[in-house]
Amino acid sequence: MSVFTRRILLSATFALGAALTAALPAAAQQKSIKVGVMSGAEEEVAQVVKKVAASKGLNVELVPFSDYALVNEALERKDLDANAFQHKPYLDAQIAARGYKIVPVGFTFVQPIGLYSTKVKSVADLPKGAKIGIPNDPSNGGRALNLLAQEGLIELKEGKGLSPSLLDIAENPKNIQFSELDAAQLPRALPDLDAAVINTDHALNGGLDIREDTIAVEKREGNPYANFVAARQGDENRPEIRTFVESYQSPEVAKFLEERFKGAIIPAW
Repeated sequence: MSVFTRRILLSATFALGAALTAALPAAAQQKSIKVGVMSGAEEEVAQVVKKVAASKGLNVELVPFSDYALVNEALERKDLDANAFQHKPYLDAQIAARGYKIVPVGFTFVQPIGLYSTKVKSVADLPKGAKIGIPNDPSNGGRALNLLAQEGLIELKEGKGLSPSLLDIAENPKNIQFSELDAAQLPRALPDLDAAVINTDHALNGGLDIREDTIAVEKREGNPYANFVAARQGDENRPEIRTFVESYQSPEVAKFLEERFKGAIIPAW
């Protein structure tokens, strides 16, 4: 076989390979995607999503975090392709504070926040001057105050919506003393407090049970704190990210949430 003939055959082979690649389904051509999640319960869920995504031809690399504040920063720096850990009030606060170009892509689940206590069995049993811990970030702190207002422990000024602060407390009949702490520290601090409003993921990581250890729980119907997959602005329609969202919003994940968390974490799609 002449050199010229071999070149023709090689060229034909490369052309055929390119044509076959172009003809493959989009899922088969997808590359890996790197997704930031919170360690613990949320990572457990994401592992199920990862398996579903693999069946769709998408390899997902999960990057676990223990600090909420680092996840959007990593996405903004392009260390991640997407993240799945936050709700809209939290993202809005982060955008206002840091100017991130990050947008929601698709809902994942909602974790009703709870008021936990190891010292009393009901809200009515909280003593005058009770020490209550709340998250120190603006969105989850506001969420905690709204839960306390829902239970009649405090009254908030009108018009503060989802993001009230301690300065927006209009009435505090029990003279509650507030301790603002990092959300992840609240389960460890609970024994030193009369109660604490704790995000469900941190409660689960701390060995707490939303059914047994709460004295109040946020309403589930119409809950504005549904979590979602987020991506950088302009990447919303990347096939890899869309496939990840589809994998999250799957029967397999819904079944896992029901069987593993029994109402502590529920589908939001």
